[in-house]
Amino acid sequence: MNDSMQQRPTGEITQTPRKGSGPRSPLYYSVGAVLLLIIGFGLGVIWTGVRYPVMKVDNFQYLNAAYMRIMNDYLEGAESEALINGAAQGMVASLGDPYSQYMVGERGEEYTQSYEGEIYGIGVTLRQEEGQYIINEVTKDAPAERGGLLPGDILKKVDGTSLEEVSYHDLIGMVRGKEGEPVSLVLQRPGDSAPLEVTLKREAIAVHTVTYELLDGGVGHVTISRFGYETDEEFKTAIEELEKEGPLQGLLLDLRSNPGGLLESTVEIASMLIPKGEKILDVVSKEEKQTVSYRSYQKEEWGIPIVVLVNGKSASASEVMASALKESAGATVVGEQTFGKGVVQMFKQFPDGSVLSLTEAQWKTPGGTWINKQGVTPDYEVSLPDYAYLRPLAIGSEMKLGSYGEDVKTLQEMLKALGYGPVGEEGIFGGETESALRKYQQDNGLEATGQFNDRTGYSLIDSLRDKLNAEDPQLLEGVKQLKGKK
Repeated sequence: MNDSMQQRPTGEITQTPRKGSGPRSPLYYSVGAVLLLIIGFGLGVIWTGVRYPVMKVDNFQYLNAAYMRIMNDYLEGAESEALINGAAQGMVASLGDPYSQYMVGERGEEYTQSYEGEIYGIGVTLRQEEGQYIINEVTKDAPAERGGLLPGDILKKVDGTSLEEVSYHDLIGMVRGKEGEPVSLVLQRPGDSAPLEVTLKREAIAVHTVTYELLDGGVGHVTISRFGYETDEEFKTAIEELEKEGPLQGLLLDLRSNPGGLLESTVEIASMLIPKGEKILDVVSKEEKQTVSYRSYQKEEWGIPIVVLVNGKSASASEVMASALKESAGATVVGEQTFGKGVVQMFKQFPDGSVLSLTEAQWKTPGGTWINKQGVTPDYEVSLPDYAYLRPLAIGSEMKLGSYGEDVKTLQEMLKALGYGPVGEEGIFGGETESALRKYQQDNGLEATGQFNDRTGYSLIDSLRDKLNAEDPQLLEGVKQLKGKK
């Protein structure tokens, strides 16, 4: 051993024999080997403790004992991987933080994929209706459209598996997959007696988070549904396309029901709209050990007035954007008090696809306000009509003459909002409710049974959405404020 002294059994203290000296005794070798093993073991223990600090926690022995007891003695048997994943999930759940979570395998993959600009599938959206899965929309130029699939086709089997007992979540997982992999479908087209069988190859399907339209008076209405990896590029494209349609006189940035997303794309968009050097937000780490300030690095001056639309479901990154535009760019905020999520999560994905998303910091507005559980207060508070908050009726709900309860009450509220009534006693499906529902079904091309089913439910939601789009008071106030800024 380097620069060390060893004591021989005779009591003589010597240095390690030099090259060319006499043969070493077997006992010398054995004592040296034992010391090497002892030192190696000690270093191994230290290294293990450094790499796996959980092993130094007193109660870790209980966790290990529980694991061993389950693996050895549990009657039904157990899988070690499932136990470890369960322990990780329980550990994160014990924090009591609604935003920290451990997502195993496929759930982790779905989490990271939700922020990406594409998914791998065939390009359809599905709805569940009367116990069946029906194609709602077909994406242009996607495998489904090229394969001849049409809205209204009923999906019966995927890769030979009947869908009668398959949940919607599981079905999505069956249709999606790896790029280039084939998926076989059996469909029933209304009016055709024979089923349709097709095999498609999964491709990358773009997931758009930005939509836009040019309103009267040169107002660009841009809606961001969430902040993903490609959202900033989509936003730039939206502005470019709107400017091609005509001179842009105002920007109506719609962040209503935007749950947040990635900070990077949020800062990118903010830097387009906020003057260079102005603060966007501060991110403050645990115990305020570090504060990172994000400032605009605007390259081209933005001279168009901005109004931001928000509601109670605007959260996290959308609150970052709203507060930054309000405090650093003089934008006007219209709508309702936002959700109030002032914390930041970092996520790490492991080799098996599992993801740990953990709250690691808080963020503050340019003025230093922490909006957690408070939200961003709009400059002009405008509420939506009551019918906008009606909950969709659950898939599989059936209501007819004689039914009663909260679902009947919700159905009656929907009918009244759309101008169909009277509906009779609240919460009781009587003759007047039946007549109002039958009239609605007749007017909207549905089978006029006077009974509620999934198809009628989807139609009611579509009708209410169209009505809200036509008379949206928050949007109208936003346009009014933009016109006042000219």
